[in-house]
Amino acid sequence: MVVIPTVTGLSTGARLLSGPRTIARASRASPSSLPSLCYLKKSYYSPQRRSVLPARKLVIRAARTESKGVSLGFRAPNFEVMFICNHCPFVIHLKKDIVKLSNFYMKKGLAVVAISSNSVVTHPQDGPEFMAEDAKFFKYPFPYLYDESQEVARDFGAVCTPEFFLFKKDGRRPFELVYHGQFDDSRPSNNMPVTGRDLSLAIDCVLSGQPVSSTQKPSIGCSIKWNPGGKQ
Repeated sequence: MVVIPTVTGLSTGARLLSGPRTIARASRASPSSLPSLCYLKKSYYSPQRRSVLPARKLVIRAARTESKGVSLGFRAPNFEVMFICNHCPFVIHLKKDIVKLSNFYMKKGLAVVAISSNSVVTHPQDGPEFMAEDAKFFKYPFPYLYDESQEVARDFGAVCTPEFFLFKKDGRRPFELVYHGQFDDSRPSNNMPVTGRDLSLAIDCVLSGQPVSSTQKPSIGCSIKWNPGGKQ
């Protein structure tokens, strides 16, 4: 098994989403570049064609890179995880405003990541290649990652798209989930304007060090499309 970037030459750095209680950590893309996508793909070796290549001199240059990006005492940022996909009408209804809200709060220090966990067996339009197109078209400022094993969705307890999880980091304490709810009251057919009010209020509280209200409305959307025959 090998890890490969979905978009050759446009990747800005990502990590595979796999393993229990693990979330991918991706380096932040610049507004002009495409967020990274990663997924697992089997590689096969065929012994049928064995051509003999001419001998050539192999020169190996040692690379030396020192890690100086983060100083001791650095505190991880508060972050938001959202489960979305390409085809769901509830996600499509919010996409432009999700981008607008993310751009606004990322400038204030919030880390944001989007994950698609839908099965490409039943919904190929939600696969990495189409995710890359979607991210480019809507100019996602956050990493858009593919959870091929669907383990991340299960570990989070995610059941629908869109679904939002907001985590708070307080000093040395572990990350704490403080908001798990809807974007706002707007739905594709209820003619209510998209405001992002519910999620925005929660983020404002986290960034200002205020407690987040425990009164939270659950998100409503399309169910996550689980792999046929897989555990849910």
